[in-house]
Amino acid sequence: MGWMQKIKPERKEKKMRNIFMIVLGIFLAATVAPAHAMSRVIPSGEVSVEVVSDSGSTFQSIPHKDFWQSNTHVIKKFLEARKDENYGIVIKNHSSERVGVVIAVDGRNIITGKRSELKNNEGMYVVHAYDTVRYTGWRTGQDKVHRFYFTDVADSYSVRTFSDSSAMGVIAVAVYREKQKPQPVWEQRKEEKADSPAPSARASKSADKALVRENAGTGFGDAHYSPVITVQFDPERKPIQKNLIKYEWRDVLCKKRILLCSQEYGNRLWDEDRYAPNPPGYPKN
Repeated sequence: MGWMQKIKPERKEKKMRNIFMIVLGIFLAATVAPAHAMSRVIPSGEVSVEVVSDSGSTFQSIPHKDFWQSNTHVIKKFLEARKDENYGIVIKNHSSERVGVVIAVDGRNIITGKRSELKNNEGMYVVHAYDTVRYTGWRTGQDKVHRFYFTDVADSYSVRTFSDSSAMGVIAVAVYREKQKPQPVWEQRKEEKADSPAPSARASKSADKALVRENAGTGFGDAHYSPVITVQFDPERKPIQKNLIKYEWRDVLCKKRILLCSQEYGNRLWDEDRYAPNPPGYPKN
């Protein structure tokens, strides 16, 4: 992950991963906008994930699928995106133990910017027991993020920077439990070379025209102060939960019939044309 932390050696054969954790007290639960209510009751021990607007309003969400894949609980839903609006990803840990969360937006890890497969060796945040945290942007330093905002695909961070539209319009969160009694060890990690940024012109050419026209993406917005510290967290091999949120513009959700959008009809006694029309077949001149 590029950052190193040295602690006293005890077991050389076991490597620990450096994980980012939001500093306690920075993001208070009171600042988090109310999440869109879901029909199901969140059981104790689960982690809830919601997308909220800076304006304090909630984005309309539509539950899609809820199932178990091996030992991983998978929750899928659609979300209505609003153009140019900043948003945050709110994660609430309902369990009695801290968890690690790998978060990817448009297929890119929000800490490192690297292509994400939601694996346990990726950069992740740590959320303490019964804590609520809000993640608001792409991390570009230990005390700075660049804000998330809904935008067109061509303007998205993933396409402009990496020419990557392989997971466009998806906010993904994988939740990992911590291994029992992790032992601290020496850790020295080479700084991995980040994916080479590609020119925006190349990105525009590589993106599918239909994708650019209809789909939503997440942009690289203004810088925002957001300090973190580095802690030790050794995640289990498999996630206990995955939340996948597919966000789309309203007209796309309507066209796909994910939202049942009523058609607006004109008023026959109020709305009228400027002039009377000719009868069918009557010469126009």
